Amino acid sequence: MITHSMAPDWLWLAFLIGILILIFIDVALLHRTAKEESMRSALLNTALWIGVALSFNLWFGLEYGTTAGTEFLTGYVIEKSLSMDNVFVILLLFESMKIPAKYQHRVLFWGVLGAIIFRGIFIIIGAELIHRFSWVLYIFGAILIISAIKFLREEKEEVEEVEHVVIRYLKKIVPVTSKIEGQAFFVREHGRRAATPLFAALLLVETSDIIFAVDSIPAVFAVTRDPFIAFASNILAILGLRSLYFVIAHWVKNLRYLKPGLAVILGYVGIKMLIVEWYHIPAWISLLVIIGVLTTAALTSWYVNRLEERRR
Repeated sequence: MITHSMAPDWLWLAFLIGILILIFIDVALLHRTAKEESMRSALLNTALWIGVALSFNLWFGLEYGTTAGTEFLTGYVIEKSLSMDNVFVILLLFESMKIPAKYQHRVLFWGVLGAIIFRGIFIIIGAELIHRFSWVLYIFGAILIISAIKFLREEKEEVEEVEHVVIRYLKKIVPVTSKIEGQAFFVREHGRRAATPLFAALLLVETSDIIFAVDSIPAVFAVTRDPFIAFASNILAILGLRSLYFVIAHWVKNLRYLKPGLAVILGYVGIKMLIVEWYHIPAWISLLVIIGVLTTAALTSWYVNRLEERRR
């Protein structure tokens, strides 16, 4: 499919078919009805998606070498960690639009499906640009460092601004109803086809993912130049986003040092990309740095929260 990838065409095709089968199983068997997902079910599904990703990672590493396997795992961890911040944005959107928990899975399902398509397009374009113009790496590196600085800012006002703009343009195209009509994205109102708040939420989730792709796509290319590794690691991380949302939606706000941790990670991979012509940092070192930063952010958040609880 892509000439400058180590993966043969059959692997691209098999991976895409496998992803479609997993999505079909998820929507047709596991989540056929609209209901709020329990914490136990979300934990189980999250563990299942992580298990699928790590199993594929193990096979890929054994088949194509330790370096390729490490690059895959590093790309997966980066995308998974950035997804946690995306989850926080989605949480704010759902709260703002008052989307009931039992309908959130439907919005997230179609949002993830759209994200897979857009990520695939962005990764193929990014790989082609890097292959043809090596100086694009410096642009990607600069984007990551700018993003690292932005990660330290408050996000709620930015979310509200994006929501306002997207809804305003949607209303120019199609009427938007004021109430949710079950799982429907569109209904007939006064003889006209109208979008429901559920569709507006889907559009916002899709928009937020495209915005986050500006960070995650350059970040994964700081780890690997292979488009298949970039694509597969991103997609397997995204597929678990729905279950991850229901797992951490209740306590993500307690991860007070998550955003500074993500800022450090983005800054690190941005610098790594800028100095690649003079010094190449091995993939295993990047993996250790990223895991170390995430672990430090999580433990520090837990420790500070515990101290505050004791004081209260």
